[in-house]
Amino acid sequence: MTHMRFGAFLAPHHPIGESPMLQYRSDIALVSQLDALGYDEFWCGEHHSTGWETIASPEMFLAAAGEHSHRIKLGTGVISLPYHHPFHVAQRMVQLDHMTGGRAIFGSGPGALASDAHTLDIEPQLQRNRQDEALGVIKRLLEGADRFSYDCEWFRLKDAKLQLLPLQEKMPMVVASTISPSGMTLAGKYGTGVISIGSSSTEGLAALATQWSFAEDSARKHGNQVNRKDWRVLLSWHIAETREQARIEAGAGLQRWNNEYIHGTLQRPGSKFYKTPNDAVDDVAFTPGAASVIGTPDDLVAAIHKLIGLTGGFGTLVGFVHDWANRENTRRSWDLVARYVIPEVNGLLAKYRESREFVVNNREYFDAAGKAVMSKILEHEGATQALALTKDSRLAMPGHNAPDLIRRS
Repeated sequence: MTHMRFGAFLAPHHPIGESPMLQYRSDIALVSQLDALGYDEFWCGEHHSTGWETIASPEMFLAAAGEHSHRIKLGTGVISLPYHHPFHVAQRMVQLDHMTGGRAIFGSGPGALASDAHTLDIEPQLQRNRQDEALGVIKRLLEGADRFSYDCEWFRLKDAKLQLLPLQEKMPMVVASTISPSGMTLAGKYGTGVISIGSSSTEGLAALATQWSFAEDSARKHGNQVNRKDWRVLLSWHIAETREQARIEAGAGLQRWNNEYIHGTLQRPGSKFYKTPNDAVDDVAFTPGAASVIGTPDDLVAAIHKLIGLTGGFGTLVGFVHDWANRENTRRSWDLVARYVIPEVNGLLAKYRESREFVVNNREYFDAAGKAVMSKILEHEGATQALALTKDSRLAMPGHNAPDLIRRS
């Protein structure tokens, strides 16, 4: 894979305290910024509890974001299929695709928060099976299958067929994968793409080395194909001009995110309570096997190359959107990645460097050419006087050089 795509994933994880209305508007403004900076994809999720994850309908949010962007693809990251009737999901995705001019990506998952499933009175052991069942039905609907009926213990269809198909000839479909093989196996079963959300943790990052093989094995079993270019891998970062500045900008927010949400709210097994911002930064970004980058563009470039080696290659790097830094510095972090990291990773600067090196390493030729040009100039009457005038008047005429004056003589 010679060209890597870049995207952003908004769970979201927002600290409680800000006006919800203004927070939604801020998130939409981020989509607009990323679109202008040339990012390829934007993802947002579905959650109904915890206070920190505030988007209940990714389709509604992305439809609004579509009105403030032009080219960036908009992915549901993800719709929790056990919470919805599959026909409604298919209908909403088709509408989203038309409303955004063919930019929708359908991402699905079983549901990440136990508190959401509890509210809907869904047994956790049923969630993955229901995602599998719903995904098969939705795929048939989106692909324009003939009318069909379906009857199972949690939904029914009778003579079902969409009256409108997606604007895209084939809407991209993606399933979420964490640490277990289930997401990859499901992707292989239906021949879809994957977004590896679990890679934002140290354990999930380590698991990436073997994850893709599960998708390939499952695809072979079901007569499908999967492609690494359709694999999206999540990575957390905060980037500044120096490591010291990145630490200062992200430390307090990272500590709060971990202590209040990951450790205090989700009570994630193995999570830690950090006493200081520096403790949080050291553990999250600078321990062996750390899953986050807090540093410079060069640090992120190095981490990406390492991630490519670990996984064997993937198509899209998706940055995790968080509020570790304040809004201004968060926006600048995404700007720095677009300006310096993306072109470096994708080799867009290599020809510039080669061109410069050619000029530097072939001075003998260029110096000789310059002498030949000057010799020809001096054949003209008055050229010597013009050069002398240039030398004498250089301080009095800032911004002019000898060739400019000679051309005007």
